Amino acid sequence: MARVQQQNGGLWAASIPEKYFFWIAEGKRIWAPHYTVHKTFMGLIDMYKVAGNRQALEVAQNFAKWFHNWTKDFTREQMDNVLDFETGGMLEVWADLYSITGDPMYSDLIQRYRRGRLFDPLVAGVDLLTNRHANTTIPEAQGAARLYEVTGDRRWNDIAQAYWKFAVTNRGTFCTGGQTSGEIWTPPNEMASRLSERTQEHCVVYNMIRLADYLFRWTGSIEYADYIERNIYNGILAQQNPRTGMIAYFLPLQAGGKKVWGSPTNDFWCCHGTLVQAQTRHDRYIYYQDRDGLLVAQYIPSEVSWEQNGAHIKLSQQFDRETRGYGNLGVQDPIRRPSHWVVNMTVDSDAAAEFALKLRLPWWLAGEAELFINDQKQKIESKPSTFLTLKRSWKKDRIRLVLPKALTTAPLPDRPDTVAFMDGPVVLAGLTREEHTLYGNKEKPESILVPDNEREWATWLPGYRTVNQEQGLRFVPLNEIVDETYTVYFPVKRSGN
Repeated sequence: MARVQQQNGGLWAASIPEKYFFWIAEGKRIWAPHYTVHKTFMGLIDMYKVAGNRQALEVAQNFAKWFHNWTKDFTREQMDNVLDFETGGMLEVWADLYSITGDPMYSDLIQRYRRGRLFDPLVAGVDLLTNRHANTTIPEAQGAARLYEVTGDRRWNDIAQAYWKFAVTNRGTFCTGGQTSGEIWTPPNEMASRLSERTQEHCVVYNMIRLADYLFRWTGSIEYADYIERNIYNGILAQQNPRTGMIAYFLPLQAGGKKVWGSPTNDFWCCHGTLVQAQTRHDRYIYYQDRDGLLVAQYIPSEVSWEQNGAHIKLSQQFDRETRGYGNLGVQDPIRRPSHWVVNMTVDSDAAAEFALKLRLPWWLAGEAELFINDQKQKIESKPSTFLTLKRSWKKDRIRLVLPKALTTAPLPDRPDTVAFMDGPVVLAGLTREEHTLYGNKEKPESILVPDNEREWATWLPGYRTVNQEQGLRFVPLNEIVDETYTVYFPVKRSGN
């Protein structure tokens, strides 16, 4: 890339022509140059931040000079017109480079790329998101979030918080955690008419998880960790083909939907680029360190090492017996599929260290959680969407956390008689090409679904089937669907109606 940059005159280092940017300044429609260039900048900056590659930083700095030169003669209105077209995550790029170098050139670029026509109304309480393209605005909110971290200026924090308010808090979500259809934001809590074959763009899932991560690190509010979990299981995992690794641009939620998978050579959607990023970031959402100790925000088999009060500590976590989290507290062969997840953790410290270990009790908790430390049951307060704080001296200890789950329903906000079924945090999909009316009590989904094909050899399986219906249907986790046709939302009527 450095050689290419030199051949281009020492500044330009993108995979698209420079003229595209002159064309958008003239009002011509070229989609979407800033988005494309942003990915290149992110790769260069990450190569420096993660791998310490100084040449990557030099390429990024020289590349940034091109944008400083290009924008220097624009009036505010001309620049705002360019930003109205599409900006990608350029604001976050300038924030990162300013943080690394302190160069005032990036202060200029930050002010030029400030998206006032979007940010100011949001902070003033005006919803500008409905029916607006989602994935060109979320990176702008991420830029504001990064600038708050870099500058400490509260105004950037206010922008990120306002964006979340209108994107999630006031808008609601599908059962999966997504909020978009056809790449645009749905109207607040009006989603029944937006179920389509192009629901839930993968890039939006990834970028909203990143924004949630920013806000969680600032506030410690568990709503953001719960949001990340729902979107990991029903977005990131549901939109990656487990056989090929390829991505699904959208996650259809209409009746009779089918995932369309990209290919390695015949497609290169924006989501292909996001795939490379999204599948490498799981570790960033699992553990968070604060001055008191370590917070476990997600239950994903993993291992983390850190220093606390002079001690070198390693924590690892695994699902019980590596069977999807199911386990029965020492019972080797339970008769029925267990109705809980069990997470086993070990703490290994080279010296005794006192710190707080905080474990997330998730939103889907369906009963009293149980905690064992070194096989001794602990007295705990168990409440969904809270953190369980364990403060003690740790050295070589074993932790066993039991999280009861249940079959639940998630109604459409504007059509409460139409529901999706969830097993803990996981959305279930019915294997059918049509929308079927189901009969039973939606408040008691066990009156409609029962376990199906629950075990093979030593592994518990997660399927369900309908009972007492006109037509029998099988349900499996949405994130295990590959090429099957499926339906997620079903109208439910009381039996006998």
